[in-house]
Amino acid sequence: MKKNIAVIGGGYWGKNLVRNFAELGALNSICDSDRACLIPFEKNYPDITTTTEYKEILNNPDIQGVVITTPAATHYDVAKEAILHGKDVLVEKPLALTLKEGEELVNLASSHKRILLVGHLLLYHPVIVKLKELVDSGALGKINYIYSNRL
Repeated sequence: MKKNIAVIGGGYWGKNLVRNFAELGALNSICDSDRACLIPFEKNYPDITTTTEYKEILNNPDIQGVVITTPAATHYDVAKEAILHGKDVLVEKPLALTLKEGEELVNLASSHKRILLVGHLLLYHPVIVKLKELVDSGALGKINYIYSNRL
């Protein structure tokens, strides 16, 4: 497999995506604006490039796709730049903070023929699929409120 994926944002959720893409043999680079955040990655993944400047990722022709796990307020700007640099993009939710920005990213990805995906961890989990099926069929009656904990 080609090492052509970069993770931008190595914090709380980013570290899980770094681990998964590294295990797949696809991870090329890790970016985080906090230099201290990169130190454990450099120890655990010595063959992976690290940087504090995400524009280095966007300008790297070896990187086909970027995974954005930065703070939500930055998702729109970073994803837009990535698409404009010809990258496929996986953005952790939320895609953007406004509907207008989200729609713009979808349209931009489409017009540039780029993949744009939002990370929804459990969307395709069999339990969630079955629950949706039960709700849609009316088998559970009228649903007014659902609350759950993932334990």
